[in-house]
Amino acid sequence: MIKKGLSAFFVLLIAAALTACGSGKENGSGKTTIQFMHSSVEQERLAVINELVAKFEEENPDVKIKQVPVEEDSYNTKVVTLASAGVLPEVIEVGQDYAKVMDKDELIDKNAVKNVIDQVGHDRFYDGALKLVKTEDGKSFTGLPISGWVQGIWYNKEMLRSKGFEEPKSWDEVLAIAKAFTDSKNKKYGIALPTVEGGFSEQAFSQFALSNNANVLDREGKLTINASEMKEALTYYQKLAKYTMPGSNDVTEVKDAFMNGSAPMAVYSTYILPAVYEQGNSANIGFAIPTEDTKAVYGSVSALTISSGLEDEQKTAAKKFVEFMAQPENMTSWVLMSPGGAQPVSKLVVENEVYLANDVVKSFGELSTEIAASFNDIQVFGLVDGKNFRKMGDVTSSGAIPTLINAITVGEKKVNSELKKADKAISEILEEK
Repeated sequence: MIKKGLSAFFVLLIAAALTACGSGKENGSGKTTIQFMHSSVEQERLAVINELVAKFEEENPDVKIKQVPVEEDSYNTKVVTLASAGVLPEVIEVGQDYAKVMDKDELIDKNAVKNVIDQVGHDRFYDGALKLVKTEDGKSFTGLPISGWVQGIWYNKEMLRSKGFEEPKSWDEVLAIAKAFTDSKNKKYGIALPTVEGGFSEQAFSQFALSNNANVLDREGKLTINASEMKEALTYYQKLAKYTMPGSNDVTEVKDAFMNGSAPMAVYSTYILPAVYEQGNSANIGFAIPTEDTKAVYGSVSALTISSGLEDEQKTAAKKFVEFMAQPENMTSWVLMSPGGAQPVSKLVVENEVYLANDVVKSFGELSTEIAASFNDIQVFGLVDGKNFRKMGDVTSSGAIPTLINAITVGEKKVNSELKKADKAISEILEEK
């Protein structure tokens, strides 16, 4: 697809330059060359991927893989640039949210992706992982999940026991623990909770909302944010925020408060586990999914997708490579590039001997299996009855929900009035699309 505003001459120059060192038949070799774009730019991770690529090429001597490592901060922009020039790599690592954008722009060969998942076997994956990459019509997928992370409430077992508490299983229990530990004069708080006007707040709040059966869209894709269930969840989050650190708390503030013992609980992703391991405190951490009406785990997956519009040879090679990466031992290598933080999306990885023998994974014992299995309880805004609405990407991009959360927590504004503002803002955005 050619982006409007780019001169044809400029696009042809880019395409010629990138194609010359990119995909296609290698001169005289008879090999089909494809590009693999990913965000692992660190030397340790590149070493793992280099080994995987070498292994694939040895098993498939007719295919050559050229890597395109791109920094995470500029990743989506790079996709847009390459797509505009018509030279998108054949295989691309992509997050579930941006996969929706690519799908909307017809940049994904959904049939090719589905063929690979069908070949690999749906039953290998946790149901929630596949739900996150399902297309809006429920008939296909935007990518093959390769790893992921989940979010919940992490708690310090010893601290909770010191005041007679066990794992919190409900909203009321979380609130009771938070209240019992808060001593703001001495900079002690009951829970480290995100309140920043950013994506972290939306992710954290979504778990509470969805556990109260409150979603942003209904099964028809209509906006339902201004519903009683959502008001209840927002009111609860506002109450809970009284027992967290003052100001707009983001990733750093939440993680630091939990790790230094200022708070016995924190809403965070599994990427807190490597720090817990390094601190030598693996046996003292618990993972809770407080439930109001239903269990709701927020999660995210990294997937491998296949670009649309490929020549038959490139498409065949891309499918071979993605299927190769879905093999349990290869997926295990990918997950263990960040042990503890990255989580398996395949049941066969959880059972893999190399995965189980990893020092970080082993240190958390049964908790590692429990966390991976929580992918079965994945719920996210915009995923309703198996329909993964693409328009939810526009809602998230608008920033309306984090603005609402920040206003009612840090700003201490009224839930009803701020919810009406968010409802209006989101309605206008969806009308424009």
